[in-house]
Parts: sequence; structure tokens; C-alpha cells
Amino acid sequence: MSKKRITIAATGLNNTDNPGPGIPFIRGVLDSDFFSAKIIGLAYENLEPGIYMHNLVKKSYHIPYPTAGSGVLIKRLEYINNIENIDVLIPNFDAELYTFMKAADKLEKMGIKTFLPTLEQYEERHKSNLPEFGKKYGVKVPESRAIFSEKDLGEVEKFIKYPFYVKGKFYEAELSYNREQAITYLRKISAKWGFPIIIQQYVSGTEVNVVALGDGKGNTIGAVPMRKLYITDKGKAWAGITLSDDNLIRMTKKLIRKTKWRGGMELEIIKTKSNEYYLVEINPRLPAWVYLSVGAGQNLPEALVKLALGIEVKPFKKYQVGKIFIRYSYDLITDIEEFEKLSLYAEL
Repeated sequence: MSKKRITIAATGLNNTDNPGPGIPFIRGVLDSDFFSAKIIGLAYENLEPGIYMHNLVKKSYHIPYPTAGSGVLIKRLEYINNIENIDVLIPNFDAELYTFMKAADKLEKMGIKTFLPTLEQYEERHKSNLPEFGKKYGVKVPESRAIFSEKDLGEVEKFIKYPFYVKGKFYEAELSYNREQAITYLRKISAKWGFPIIIQQYVSGTEVNVVALGDGKGNTIGAVPMRKLYITDKGKAWAGITLSDDNLIRMTKKLIRKTKWRGGMELEIIKTKSNEYYLVEINPRLPAWVYLSVGAGQNLPEALVKLALGIEVKPFKKYQVGKIFIRYSYDLITDIEEFEKLSLYAEL
């Protein structure tokens, strides 16, 4: 049987020490026995490595930052789509999702399919809303408060004791043991991501993560839990291993069933010594370690594309325990002409 030929556009090509999910997502799609995919890269910076990985990404285009608004984005995507005839577009960054969700109907009219969370799903799982989310869906969440200025820190200290995490609304988290550290991290993170800043109580235990995919009807298409084996100074997993943990799978399926989650997600969870599970974060897209799910027998990138195209996807029933991923650095060699062409014409 010949493979279905499709064109897929994806963001998140920054495969550096703080990697985006784009490249592992693309690898999963290219491993598909169902699709023969042409990959179009959508990049924000000239030095995103995925742009130059021509064995994976056939052509790349600059797109405007989310702060430019959905109107500017749509205009750029119309230009790209007229050339490439995109079938499916998969955004892979938290900070861009809101813009793409707002643009989803217009993309649909252009013939571009997406499979994204609803605005309600996206908003209610926000770090600043996580305590209410936990109460609503019956999961334990560490005490958290959102602050909107440095002055608010004093009020939060009455409810949350040191050590606690200072978290950006999209990315970054720093563990603070005293007020001096907290103020330093607050200024650093707010300068990059703005307010609110989330203050979250530290919970002692082992961090475990789950990558999952919901069909938007309450069904879990797949879920693979992982424990980090090596963590970088940015807190990113540089190695991890799939786990056998029925409690994590049950927790994930419960959340997807109750929220009717649509699309990819990553749950960040702390498992305490007394076997309590605290949900500390929900990332509303596939994570940068998603290729581990492919290696463990659940090709979630392929399944996500099928859902976007309206193709029936049967839930995965199992995954392989003890599969390990290990990231590595690789020197990619390219020519200055390619960099210049991208800078001049915003495409390569």
C-alpha cells in the first residue's frame, strides 16, 4: 500500500541546549508507515538548527513572533501556503499557541488543518490557574499564587514558605531558599516573560513526566511516563527512561477524560516518598522528549497528524518500559550563503 503524501508545517526548530519539540516531532512523523511527509519548517530565528537539517526539513520560512498578532501571522502563512499547499500545521511552543488557536478557523479556510486545545482548556491549565484546576478535576497541586509585581511577594510569603519555585508564565522555574534569591529570580524571569510570575510551593520527591495525546472527546490516544536520568542547568531532560507506573497512567487518563483534552500534552508531576502525586505543571503541547514515545512503541506525532486530518486513530494499548533516550550535541556544518539567503529572503 502506497503512503499518503502530505505536507506538514512545524515550529520549534531550536534543537539546542533548551530544545524545542519540533525536531523530535518531525522525526516521529517521518518514521510513519502511513504518511510520506514533506516537512516545512517555520522559524523565528536564523540560527534554529532545524532550518539547516535538510534531511528532515525540506524548506524553512521565517514567521513573525506571536507578539505581532494573528493578523500578521495569517498574512505570512497565506504567502507560505500559496507556495507549499500545507495540509497540517503543528505549533510546538507554549508562547505561540494562543495566536495559532485564534487563527485556527482562518487556517481551516486556507485548507490547513490543526489539532489544538480549546481556548478554555489552554487557559484553565495555566500555571496561575493550576490550584483551581486541581480542585476542579480532583488532583493534588502544590500551593501556588500568581503575583503581578515585586511588591506582591511579601503577601505571598504569608501563605507559601521557603523553599518555593519562582516560575515564568510560559517558561523557566528557579528554586528560591530566601527572599534575596526570590527577588533575583523574579526580576530575571519577569524581564524575559513578563508578569504574572507564579510562586509555587516546593514539594520534595521525584519528578516524573507523562507525554500524552487526547482526541478531544475524552479518550486518551496514548500516554508514556518517563523519569529524567540527566538534567541540564536549564532543568531540561538530557536523558530519561520510560516507567511502569499505573498511577501515572490513571491520573493522565482521568484528566484527559474530564477535560476532554484536545491535542498533545505533557504532565509534570512530583511523586513523594509516601507515593502521593502532585501535579506541578501542564504543558499544552508535545514535549521535546516526545521521540521517546516513538521508541517505546507509541508514535504520538503520527497520531496527532492523523487526528488533525480527521483520520480515525485507535488508542495505543501498551508501551515498552525501560526504553532510554539520551540527547547529544552534533556539529551541523552549513555555508554562509544559506544563512545570508535566509536573512535576505526569509526562506531557505
